[in-house]
Amino acid sequence: MSNYFKASDTIFHITETYPETIEVFIANGFENLSNPVMRRTLGKTISLETALSMRKVNQELFIKKLEEVIGRKAPSLTDGLTPAQSENKGDIRIEGVLPCPIRIPLLEKFESWLEENQSSLGYEVEYHLKSANLGLDDVKDRVILADGDPDGLSDLYLSAGFDLFFDKKMIGGYQDSGVFEDLSGMERLNPDLDNDNISLKDPKNQYAIIGIVPAVFMVNTNVLGDRPLPESWADLMKPEFENSISLPMKDLDMFNAFLLHIYRFYGEEGIEKMGKALLQSMHPAQMIKSHKLKDGNKVPAITVAPYFFASMTDEKSPMRPVWPKDGAIISPIFLLAKSKNKEKVKPFVDLLYSKEIGDILSSNGKFPSTNPLVDNGLTPDQKFMWIGWDFIHNNDIGELIKKIEKQFFSAAQKEFL
Repeated sequence: MSNYFKASDTIFHITETYPETIEVFIANGFENLSNPVMRRTLGKTISLETALSMRKVNQELFIKKLEEVIGRKAPSLTDGLTPAQSENKGDIRIEGVLPCPIRIPLLEKFESWLEENQSSLGYEVEYHLKSANLGLDDVKDRVILADGDPDGLSDLYLSAGFDLFFDKKMIGGYQDSGVFEDLSGMERLNPDLDNDNISLKDPKNQYAIIGIVPAVFMVNTNVLGDRPLPESWADLMKPEFENSISLPMKDLDMFNAFLLHIYRFYGEEGIEKMGKALLQSMHPAQMIKSHKLKDGNKVPAITVAPYFFASMTDEKSPMRPVWPKDGAIISPIFLLAKSKNKEKVKPFVDLLYSKEIGDILSSNGKFPSTNPLVDNGLTPDQKFMWIGWDFIHNNDIGELIKKIEKQFFSAAQKEFL
């Protein structure tokens, strides 16, 4: 039972009373609630418990997330850019996107820290940290407008996205000119992500990673039939899973990470096999309800999704989360800082690398943190698949993404919007 509302309350009542919950609903599959008309009409006819039951979403976990947001009472965080910051150019600029499930608590911590320390900083800060579902197009546009001039770039970037950070036409074009520097000062990262099998520490000391978005998969046991339960990415490439898998193609950062890792470890043959396995595209928020597709659509036997969304499935659902034995594929949350303004940028790097932010990443959103003081709550068998810095530094990642995308869609012989 919630301290703020009852599970029997209507969606309309909850979102009207606590408008800060709207973003949580949207981020977890209730995309229609972004429309005020839908909230006033459909929202008045359906209770929270009914809506969650229809989507097979764990009621206890979801209510906990709503309570966390309500408890913080942060409705001013909806656009991530305060009026003063949008009107005045700061001495440093911070921009990027944050994973939807943790954007509000992370942004609240950021703004609270900034308010407490603004006078001691002695300079103005302009920042724009929006929800990941809005994409990176505007960030990329500003990078392109910089046209090779480092002064046209922001001082700090925070986001997932291999194409933004490594494409030679984007930030990757500044990779060899010493523009960016890892200012974290950390020699070793969290042992979950820095050990004999994996290291997210950039040996060139340019790119920093504060956390990761792990990709796992869910098996629909009702659709699986007599096929063996897949336990690895390699299993998904078997002939029996052709035209059976849903991939997060509407989450471009995750999709690019998926393709790069499949190519790195399974080559062009792996890309071709995954293309043949493709059934349809979904946004991660849709995947937890993919067993209830309508309108004659074939139900996928397997859906690839971020671990956060996979963990939202109800025990009564036929969807069974599987952490691959060959490791969850990693989409890193990069933190890229310009060395030119390091004195002004360093306090924000320290904040974003702090245990407090790490705890938000890890516990609230199931995005493991690289901070060594954070307990990510992982078991020994929850390992990761990582393409490695050598692979990144020895390849033109932007061109490689275009190449393997073309191979993937050629094998899939499908076109998706």
